[in-house]
Formats: sequence, C-alpha cells, structure tokens
Amino acid sequence: MRFFGRGGATAAADATADGDGKAVGAFLECRGVDVAYDQVQVLFGVDLDVQEGEIIALLGTNGAGKSTLLKAISGLVDPIAGSIRFDGRDITHADAVRTAKMGIVQVPGGRAVFPTLTVGEHFKCGTWLYAGEEPAEVQRRIDTVLEQFPRLRERWDQMAGNLSGGEQQQLGLGMAFVAKPRLLIIDELSLGLAPTIVEQLLGIVRAIHDQGCTIILVEQSVNVALTVATRAYFMEKGEVRFSGATEELLERGDILRSVFLEGAAGGTATTTARAAATAKKSTAAGSGDEPPVLRVEGLTRRFGGITAVDDVTFDLAPHQILGLIGPNGAGKTTIFDLISGLLPANGGRIHFRGTEITDWGPDKRAAVGLGRSFQDARIFPALTVAENIAIGLERHIETRDHLAALLNLPAIQDSELDVAYTVEDLIELMSLGAFRDKFVSELSTGSRRIVDLAMAIAHDPAVLLLDEPSSGIAQRETEALGPLLKRIQAETGCAMLIIEHDMPLITSVSDEIVALDLGHVLVRGTPEQVTSDPVVVTSYLGGDISVIERSGSRSK
Repeated sequence: MRFFGRGGATAAADATADGDGKAVGAFLECRGVDVAYDQVQVLFGVDLDVQEGEIIALLGTNGAGKSTLLKAISGLVDPIAGSIRFDGRDITHADAVRTAKMGIVQVPGGRAVFPTLTVGEHFKCGTWLYAGEEPAEVQRRIDTVLEQFPRLRERWDQMAGNLSGGEQQQLGLGMAFVAKPRLLIIDELSLGLAPTIVEQLLGIVRAIHDQGCTIILVEQSVNVALTVATRAYFMEKGEVRFSGATEELLERGDILRSVFLEGAAGGTATTTARAAATAKKSTAAGSGDEPPVLRVEGLTRRFGGITAVDDVTFDLAPHQILGLIGPNGAGKTTIFDLISGLLPANGGRIHFRGTEITDWGPDKRAAVGLGRSFQDARIFPALTVAENIAIGLERHIETRDHLAALLNLPAIQDSELDVAYTVEDLIELMSLGAFRDKFVSELSTGSRRIVDLAMAIAHDPAVLLLDEPSSGIAQRETEALGPLLKRIQAETGCAMLIIEHDMPLITSVSDEIVALDLGHVLVRGTPEQVTSDPVVVTSYLGGDISVIERSGSRSK
C-alpha cells in the first residue's frame, strides 16, 4: 500500500482509470474543494487522497470544516468549486442516494439512529440496498454485529430513542457494517462515550476494515484516531494544514500543539489560580447548615420490564458541583430527564429549594430556576448564535406587554438593551465572538456545544444540569472547560450536577462524585475516593484504572 505525505496530492492528481473504469491512483480524490453555506464559505481548496484499504484520520479543531468535507464526499452538500472522484468516477455533484449506491456510507456524529424505530427495524434499514440478496448472508452479517455488541440483541425490540448514547453509537456502526460499505465515513466516533465503550466501537471499525472497507475517521481525540489510522490529515479554518503518516505526525509535537493545544499552556498558571480561587469561594459559600437546593429521594423509572433508574437518592448543596459517572446505560441521562420533568417518575420524590416538584412540568421547573443542557445541543439551527443566547434570557424579561412592544415604548427599549448587553457579555465569556452572527446550523458540533452552554448560563439557574459538557469539544477546549465551569459557578452562584465521561475533567471540577451502575448508586464521595473504589473501577472502567487518564493528566 502506498501512502502520500505532503507530495501525495500531486501524485494522485495524475491518476488515470484503466479499461474497466477503475481508479489506478487514489480510491478517493478531493481536488480544490470549496463549500459554502449561503454566503459563508467554510472550505477553501481542500485536497485529500485516500488509497483503497486505508484508514485515514481527519483531525482538527472545532469549526475546521471536517464534517463539512465529509458531507461533500457523501453528497449531503454540493461543493461550489473543485472536484471529488471516487473509484475513478466523478461524484462532485452526486446526491446522497447515488453515493450510497456506490458504497459510500456515513455514520454521522452524535445521533446516528431513528429514535422511533426499534433496533431490529434499524438493521432492516441498513440492508435497503441489498433487498434481493440471499437472506442467510444478510443474517450472517447481522449476527456478526450482535456478537460484537450483545447489548443490541437484548434491546432488539426496543426503540432506539430509549438506548444510551453508547448503545446508539453501536447501533449506528452496526447498520454501517451490514450495509457492506466500500468507503465508510465515521464522524466523531468517541463523542461523549466512556473509554471502554470507545474500545468496543474500535473493534467493529477494525472488523469492517478487515472486510476490505476503506475508512475515513473524524475524531476530536488524537489518541483514538491514531490508534487505528495509517495516515492523518489536519484541518484548520477550512484548509488542510498537514497530511502524512501517523508515525511522522506522532513525532511532530509542534503540529499537535498548534492545532489542538495552542494557547492552553500559556494560560495554565492563570486558569489554575482562578480555578483554585473559585473552588475556595465555592467551598466557603457552601459551608454551614444550608438545606440542599435539590433533593432526590427514591427516584425510580421503568421502561417496560427494564428498570432504568432504581431507587436513586442524593442531594445537592447550594454552590456545590456534583458529578455523575457510570457506564452507558447506567441511568445518568434518565435521571436528568426525571429531574427536569421530561419524564414522569414511577416512584420517588424531587424537592427543589424545599418545594416538592415531582408532579411539575418542565416549563414550571425551568421558570423557578432549574436549568439543563443536553448531550446533543438542542438549540435553534435557523437562528444566529446571538439570537439563541437571547432566547436563554427569556425568563428574565420584565416587560411582556404586546401593545408596549408594538409601540416601542421606553420600557421595551430598556428591556431590549438589557438583553443585548447580557448577550454580548456571554459571547465574550464563552469566546464566541467569531460566530456571533452565524447561524447555528453552520457551526461544528463542538461550537454548538459552547452555544448550548451559553444559553444555559443565560437562564441564570439556581441549579444547572449539564449532560456531557465536553461532548464533541476538541482537546484544547476540554482543557479550558474545567476552569470555565468553575468560573461560571462562582459568578452565577448556581449549583451544578454534571454528567461526564472525561474523567480528568469531572474529577477536577467536582466537589463530590456519585457513581452509578444499572440504575442505582454504587458510591458517593470525593473524586479520589470514587475513582479508586474497586467496585467503581470494575463496573465503570472495566477493571482497568489506567483509562481514567485517557484525556491527560488530572488537574490538581
């Protein structure tokens, strides 16, 4: 197999086709690809070559254009310039149906499933191109996936929307496996997942590759991407900054730092001091005999015959940051859905600021100061970043008179100015200035996560529930997220309940951690106590405590 470094683009550009129309050069060739959303250009002359049978890692910071390039290859967006050739055929302006029929299969980042279809129905969808194929062969491929992911067999008749994030990602990859892809494009494989789940997913990726499939893997985690890839491309601001063999890239610390860690080291002393100061402030504020701001007693939730949350009890003190950890399917997000009112509880009670809110709807809970973010950043794609943040301020608008708004009376003008000033403050706090007037639909996964967090802060909650705040965020942003969360907690005075798989992050920001498994509480204690507990190590980390450090050294 021949690999291209910096000179590979030129060599592959001269590739021709043989008599059967097959590519002599690169299996996939992108030449000078430009892509724009409306009037905003996001890709600038991108060149990329992939040889048949390769696994390529596509790396870069949020907003670099990685997902947009994948969409152009699979026919989901139409390039405004350049060319894309697959197996010797021009697919520059081909739609997604044509590319799928040619064997290009994409697993999108985040949610790659249909929430109202069962697991079994998903596998039927995965074989839609092979309706006339021998049923025994189709079943063989399905059985291979179920052997790799036995949890999917257990959930066969359940709707995919009831699966955990890791199980949904397993299902998405399983559908790709049965579709027999020639080119598999995977966007954000490890998005929001525990290390042990990621390792399982890498197993099916290798199995797909062993079938002769070529793979492009987009990853925020350099370690995960370079574990399986033979070559890598680095993108930044819509352009390819570097390409080469992974061995060469591993030796180029300057490239890794410039793309992922630039600026992080320079602010280490400042952010560490700030984190220490805010931690001290939080501890002082939370001392005394103040009643808990949130109390959960005997919380239980069942889906059919499965108990997702089993008699869970804990409390959250004012100004406290409490982490929730556990393997996929442990019930963490279901607990958030119960606390925020999106799901009714089958048992137990919830108290907020001393008032029972068990039977309240989510709107009433939000109105009294219970805020929540979601793992998949549920914001408004057709609005700009500034407009989304302004919506987060809705509960604080004092003047709500429609006639006054129609006449643009002074009270309305003052209210609009207050919103505008607050929006600008939040944009500066979250470093969103470059995206202020962009539509959310144009942003990368990680950038949308930051907007979602800004909206949650704008709500000014007494309790803020954060579901995987580092989900889809590059390493550089993840390292800055811990001090940022501490600063948010100190400035707003809110208490935080955080679900997080990134162990260095959750242990660095949490005052205490609750470990869950199979819907019930295993242990609660300081981060050191919980992460060293043998029961937690066995259930959450699969018996290997070394994976706690997968994202880097833990902050002190």
